[in-house]
Amino acid sequence: MKYDVKDLRFAKKGKLRIEWASEHMPALRMIRRRFKKEKPLAGTRIACCLHVTTETANLVLTMKAGGAITSLCASNPLSTQDDVAASLVKDYGIPVFAIKGENEKRYYRHIDSVLDTKPEITMDDGADLVSAIHMRRKELAAGVLGGSEETTTGVIRLRSLEKSGKLLFPMIAVNDADTKHLFDNRYGTGQSTIDGIVRATNILLAGSKVVVCGYGWCGRGVAMRAKGMGAMVYICETDPLRALEAIMDGYEVTPLKKAAAAGDVFVTLTGDTRVISAEHFKRMKDGAIVANAGHFNAEIDIPALKKLSRAKRRVRDFVDEFTLKDGRRINLLGEGRLVNLAAAEGHPASVMDMSFANQALCAVYVKKNGAGLQKKVYPVPKDIDRQVARLKLKSMDAKIDTLTAEQERYLASWELGT
Repeated sequence: MKYDVKDLRFAKKGKLRIEWASEHMPALRMIRRRFKKEKPLAGTRIACCLHVTTETANLVLTMKAGGAITSLCASNPLSTQDDVAASLVKDYGIPVFAIKGENEKRYYRHIDSVLDTKPEITMDDGADLVSAIHMRRKELAAGVLGGSEETTTGVIRLRSLEKSGKLLFPMIAVNDADTKHLFDNRYGTGQSTIDGIVRATNILLAGSKVVVCGYGWCGRGVAMRAKGMGAMVYICETDPLRALEAIMDGYEVTPLKKAAAAGDVFVTLTGDTRVISAEHFKRMKDGAIVANAGHFNAEIDIPALKKLSRAKRRVRDFVDEFTLKDGRRINLLGEGRLVNLAAAEGHPASVMDMSFANQALCAVYVKKNGAGLQKKVYPVPKDIDRQVARLKLKSMDAKIDTLTAEQERYLASWELGT
């Protein structure tokens, strides 16, 4: 079996952590038990480009339980948990190609290693697998039934491909499932981003001025958690509806140029490029902390920051201090990459439980229906979304009401009412 991980001696620790995460992923465990009996993915080659974490390990093991031939590479050079990668290889026989801190050349070599398995289904976090097929490995497209995408950023890239008429196989936008973005993006990103910032810096958020760039579901989560910890939160937005919602939620909405001079901590969550740029760095106070929780490190203009600086040093793990030419210091966390994975452990397992339950069930959906789908980006089927919600509720021992036949008729009728 081919693989490329940092050190197989890390496997013992990784196995324990994978088992710990499994205890907090009951919905996925229920699906795994079913997969083990039914083998709905028997013999199917699945290529995964995901953050190599304990939660992802449990997803990959669920695919294996369903009979899939699965391989895994990292979707971010800094997000890999090396002990998890080692355990997947040594204890579970999963080909993994991921090392925390790998350079760009090795990162793309790992993507090619996974694609060399000639996948029938792709599973992406950021659409790097799909992009590689479309740009460099088009010969593989004919053998791909379809795939799934975990993130907002990845879905944006896929919809761009679809709009241009260049998408070569159907994709499922897992990110857009209600049981994904309403929980993973909001509660998972909210908690794990704050966790990453605090682990990296050990700052006190209470009384700090936190600037959140982007008020999508991820931005909402970070703003909510920062506010809950006593921070004064500023929202910077380009969308008028989101800006209005942020005001109604009790936040101050202001242009980033103005916020740049006031903020202590800055977090980008937009999916766009150069959100924080030279004009903002020039306004920031001495000691400002800048972090990114969007998928790619393009949100912070790091080349511009380097150009403005006369010195750079690593002052803490995952904290690079840039000294500007006028003596002010700006602290960049996690090299501008996903701070919740670079400096912490990513989302809690209990929220990834729903996201990866969607991924597992969508893989089966693609296996069954991929040949009949068009080359489009599809939403997660509603019955899968609802099934995941029911599994999660069951695991929490929560019960809900059922509509009576009379109530169903009432909701379906236009004659009844007043």
